[in-house]
Amino acid sequence: MDLEHYWMPFTANRHYKQAPRMLARAAGMHYWTPEGRQILDGVAGLWCVNAGHARVEITAAVQHQLATMDYAPPFQMGHPDAFELARRLGELAPGSLDRVFFTNSGSESVDTALKIALAYHRVRGDAGRTRLIGRERGYHGVGFGGISVGGMVPNRKMWPAAMLPGVDHIAHTHDLARNAFSRGLPRHGAELANDFERVIALHDPSTIAALIVEPIAGSTGVLIPPEGYLQRLRELCDRHGILLIFDEVITGFGRAGAAFAAQEFGVIPDLLTCAKGLTNGCVPMGAVLVRRDIYDAFMQGPPAAIELAHGYTYSAHPVACAAGLATLDIYAREDLLTRAHSLARYWEDAAHSLQGAPHVIDVRNYGLIAGIELEPISGSPGARAMQVYLQCFERGLLVRTTGDILALSPPLIIETTHIDQIFGTITDVLRSI
Repeated sequence: MDLEHYWMPFTANRHYKQAPRMLARAAGMHYWTPEGRQILDGVAGLWCVNAGHARVEITAAVQHQLATMDYAPPFQMGHPDAFELARRLGELAPGSLDRVFFTNSGSESVDTALKIALAYHRVRGDAGRTRLIGRERGYHGVGFGGISVGGMVPNRKMWPAAMLPGVDHIAHTHDLARNAFSRGLPRHGAELANDFERVIALHDPSTIAALIVEPIAGSTGVLIPPEGYLQRLRELCDRHGILLIFDEVITGFGRAGAAFAAQEFGVIPDLLTCAKGLTNGCVPMGAVLVRRDIYDAFMQGPPAAIELAHGYTYSAHPVACAAGLATLDIYAREDLLTRAHSLARYWEDAAHSLQGAPHVIDVRNYGLIAGIELEPISGSPGARAMQVYLQCFERGLLVRTTGDILALSPPLIIETTHIDQIFGTITDVLRSI
């Protein structure tokens, strides 16, 4: 097989192509290699296959839609499934976040949310609010808006001159000294939200449009919010008229034990981004859930005028909408959006059984998410976790690495036997390296 033509994303292409790891099919909790070797999926593909692989209901819905209408233009036209999916998402959403703008990915959802936030202040006559605030170690996709408010240095360093102007960042919440091996929400660190007050005072609150954070920071290595932290951010946004955006591309659709982490943590943002689990990873799709009164602020002026000059060729694509509706049906029928609660304690105990294992310096967890932080090899950051990743794959387990952290987020259909296999395999690998 000729591997040279495909430029792979977020991949060490030369290293990979020396010894490629191929997947050929998938079903339920597993992948299979072309040689027929079974691989347990410990990361739901890429945080997205929440209902498990190869769901026949989604396949049938997609096939039917392709045969009925393969595409419909989203500008000045519509189709029934787009409106129905938006309604269903509005019913799932917390508070009044029942106005839905469809995108094709998490990255597009973030850039869309940022644009809506800036435009909202402008249409209200508060055009001086142009600053966007992110968080250190935050990940918000790979668009220029997302990498500007994001705080992961490797994702930013190639394009420093192209970052959005007027962006600042608050401190991250990673605190190994006080919170190592926390179970669930760390007890220490709510006061870190007060760094937002510093940024507000520095720039003047009247210049700040929005703050964007992940309720649980996933791509940076599973950082769980300290007790009271998100509530404090909400208080500060309310006090200063700043919109709060939750990036729930990873936490949306049951990962934390509720439809959205906003509901699990009892903090309702003004805008919420999602993707991944929206279609169970089958068809690219994202969405921004918007507070109703924010939407209403745009619905002024001449009725025939376009209220927001933004959108995508594939917004609310009919096939994606069909996949999304079938996915939501599965979530509802099998109670998958809350299933993490019933397994959370077993998952937590299994994850924390790694405390004391070779090289492990922290374990953190919430719902069906876990991060295992490893002591780096001196002079070779990321190498230890990559060793574990490769050996886990050879032993039939797919995990994810970010730096020297293993990130786990299995499909929500997981059973306790799978949990035992995941952490048993990781334990064996850690003892072998």
